[in-house]
Amino acid sequence: MLLIFIIKFEWHLSDQPGMCTEASVSGADPLDTFCSPDASIYTPSSQFESNLKQLLESLSCNTSISGGFYNDTIGTGHDRVYGQTLCRGDVNSTVCQKCVSDASREIFNNCNSTDALIWYELCQVRYSYQMFFSSMSYTGKYPAQNDQEESVSDSNYFGDVLMYLMKNLSGESVFTPPKKMFATGEIELSGNRIIYGLEQCTRDISESDCKNCLVSALGDLSSCCSSRQGGTVVSRNCNVRKTWKVVVTCASAILFAVLVVLCAVHFRRQKRLKNVNDEEIRSEHVLLHDLASPTEVTITEEGVLVTSEELPFVDVATIKIATDDFSDSNKLGQGGFGTVYKGVLPDGIEVAVKRLSRKSWQGLEEFKNEVILIAKLQHRNLVRLLACGFEGEEKLLLYEYMPNKSLDTFIFDSQKRAELCWETYYNIIKGIARGLLYLHEDSRLRIIHRDLKPSNVLLDHEMVAKISDFGMARIFCENQNTANTKRVVGTYGYMAPEYAMEGLFSVKSDVFSFGVIMLEIISGKKNSGFYLTEHAKTLVAYAWNLWKDGKEVEFVDPCLMESSKTKEILRCMHIGLLCVQEDPEERPTMSNVVVLLESDSIELAEPKKPAIFAASRIAPIDESTSSPTPNGLTLSIILPR
Repeated sequence: MLLIFIIKFEWHLSDQPGMCTEASVSGADPLDTFCSPDASIYTPSSQFESNLKQLLESLSCNTSISGGFYNDTIGTGHDRVYGQTLCRGDVNSTVCQKCVSDASREIFNNCNSTDALIWYELCQVRYSYQMFFSSMSYTGKYPAQNDQEESVSDSNYFGDVLMYLMKNLSGESVFTPPKKMFATGEIELSGNRIIYGLEQCTRDISESDCKNCLVSALGDLSSCCSSRQGGTVVSRNCNVRKTWKVVVTCASAILFAVLVVLCAVHFRRQKRLKNVNDEEIRSEHVLLHDLASPTEVTITEEGVLVTSEELPFVDVATIKIATDDFSDSNKLGQGGFGTVYKGVLPDGIEVAVKRLSRKSWQGLEEFKNEVILIAKLQHRNLVRLLACGFEGEEKLLLYEYMPNKSLDTFIFDSQKRAELCWETYYNIIKGIARGLLYLHEDSRLRIIHRDLKPSNVLLDHEMVAKISDFGMARIFCENQNTANTKRVVGTYGYMAPEYAMEGLFSVKSDVFSFGVIMLEIISGKKNSGFYLTEHAKTLVAYAWNLWKDGKEVEFVDPCLMESSKTKEILRCMHIGLLCVQEDPEERPTMSNVVVLLESDSIELAEPKKPAIFAASRIAPIDESTSSPTPNGLTLSIILPR
């Protein structure tokens, strides 16, 4: 049986930064051409022209095989010609070569100056009679197409959000050399609109020169195009672009198909099926096994290619060897849907292996969720999924190993808590906030985590916070802000009341959980179980009571006060109380939270009454949820009174 997945998109991919097709360069006109009026004119059939022609041919041949950037020099003395090419960082070698070839032919036919530069959508070509490698000279140019872009109605709001996105991309372009001084990103506006941004520098200049070039280019972009739906600024050493789209497509069905294709690649290699008791799993195995030539199948997740190369499969036998056959000595944690083990792969890489529970429908659903969500999510503050493996009843996920375990092992242990200073905790708070912002607004999909808690915040060797466990996460369509469920899952103490009591969840549900974590970090006390103390029913209620009585200093763990950062700590407490307000509409978005954490000059609103509620019964989904360990996954159903 041959199954064919056909997914149709009504998008114009060539118009979006970060996505291109070969059609987007075929017969395309240049964005702009600069034949320097200050340089001399070379004579036809001269040695300079001969050298130039030879140089351009060399550039066309060598750029694609050198990673999209290439310098070359041909000739001597006054006839020497210097040349440089740059392809956009997200195009493949075929598209790069085609673009450089078109640009070289165009600049040769239309410029007879000894110094010239041409820009296409996907590449640029420059030549000159004088040496210009590794030197930065900014002269921004506005392609004529900018004048054809339509205006936006809310220009002030649009411009502010645009600059927020582009300034963040500048940092990514400059300080991530593996990305070849290239970055793309997006940010969502109201009304289902998304701004896509792109920034790039030539790779021969320094980080500081790249940063300075982008600062100048962004200033020009703001001047020319902050009130337009699209815009481009090009220069010798850097380019910036942005465009605006209305998106109405929900990606859930697409993502499921992505999972099916990924799994098909693995099962084709297995060449046999295991006998599985779970009828649902058996049916899915047969479905996957019957796919013909799965290694040739490609599928795009909203325009982004997902392949088995990006999410490798590891044989279960290899994983068993890496974990010493899942020995207890390698166990890192236990949760409702499985156990996490430390493993060492044959190449010496340390990994954390999540072994999902056998013969469990919930385990299968979590496996799908984690593979679908994390495979394409790449952010400094998200735990990276490295590979997966499954065979029969075994469902395994391999993550980067976090040597410092989870946040709760520090904040709820008086001895380990004292090992960290406030500055470290503050960076952890900001890291969690940036990770949530990426999930809510900056990733291609809007993702609600739904189970954010300290045990799901892992810490790497530098104590950088990384959000983990996406088994309960939900994908929102682009025009969706809230959702409702009859099956409430999560962890008591971190769930927003509208979710726990009514099944309503949104990005503001995660904001509530984040606020609780902030208050726990500051106080060193757990929110759940706080009712056992004489202070208040919950930690949130205790914080609120002290705040309104002007005794907020009493809430702070004394060991943090010794760091002389009282004002900053109390500001974080204030932000935490804003996040746990009873009305979800009153809670800030994570983009607002990040801004408030980064700047102490912005005045904070007075927090309103927080969400304080109690549950009459906590019914564990699985017996193992009753005693979670640091890296476990606690899941409960909360029933209203």
